[in-house]
Amino acid sequence: MEKRRLGSQGLEVSALGLGCMNMTGPYGPPQEPEAMARLLRQAVELGVDFFDTAEAYGPFSNERLLGRALQPVRDEVVIATKFGFDIDLDTGERRGGVNSRPEHIRAVTEAALRRLGTDHIDLLYQHRVDPAVPIEDVAGTVKALIEEGKVRHFGLSEASPATVRRAHAVQPVTALQSEYSLWYRQPEHEMLPVLAELGIGFVPFSPLGAGFLTGKIKADTRFAAEDFRSRVPRFAEAVRAANLALIDLIETLADAKDVTPAQIAIGWLLAQAPWIVPIPGTTRLERLQENLGSVDVLISSEEFKAPGEAAARLDLPGARLPEASLAMVGH
Repeated sequence: MEKRRLGSQGLEVSALGLGCMNMTGPYGPPQEPEAMARLLRQAVELGVDFFDTAEAYGPFSNERLLGRALQPVRDEVVIATKFGFDIDLDTGERRGGVNSRPEHIRAVTEAALRRLGTDHIDLLYQHRVDPAVPIEDVAGTVKALIEEGKVRHFGLSEASPATVRRAHAVQPVTALQSEYSLWYRQPEHEMLPVLAELGIGFVPFSPLGAGFLTGKIKADTRFAAEDFRSRVPRFAEAVRAANLALIDLIETLADAKDVTPAQIAIGWLLAQAPWIVPIPGTTRLERLQENLGSVDVLISSEEFKAPGEAAARLDLPGARLPEASLAMVGH
């Protein structure tokens, strides 16, 4: 597996990571834990060494799953987890909103270390910016955790360029995580230039648009009530036909190159910059293998310009998140 460097702090990871969120929801019911543990170990065997989780996934069950499954290879992998939501650390109750008070960051970190069965977290992200806590205080708290050896790298998720700059001035930010794909191009406007300037890596989540860019979601697809996508505006039936125009573009290039739409979507991201490491998620081995195949898709940067430019001209309607979730991003 090709390696990539995230940021300027020395963190090197596989060119593709594995987003583990959906192993415990929310695109349906939680998967069978032992089956997911096998998939995690198979990912390692296939060359993946970068795994993304969070206290909020479950809550807590996702971190526990990774801790058990990756314990035999802990020294061979990079585990990223996150703090920042207001979750009761004893009961897992979601109290709503965000919480990045320094004492809460410390408590979440200690709890994550126990759940992961490790003495350090390789990459600790602030999951969502807390407007009530200066980002300098957040960065300073993580800096202290790094100095204590409990954390090795600092990351931010869904933060604004201004917030990234302020945090980076206190503790160098190794990676920013946010959504980025052929379906959602907003980071190109301001964020990617800032990351390039500061030497910060970028970890796109939902590189396949929560499954949309695989081409498997059709005009008549119905989502179960417990599936998060049933509440996401851009998946609504009323806008589905307009968004499927993007799939037509991707499928045309995929057919020409004898690869899958998913491999085109991920390959396009990989071609944008050598410091971008997407983290597609899956609960199936065959999809994991397909996604990893995108690293070897032989398409030049010039060839990737065409679908990117064509996609940018499309009117792709619908917000990427429900209104309440959107209110928590971009601070």
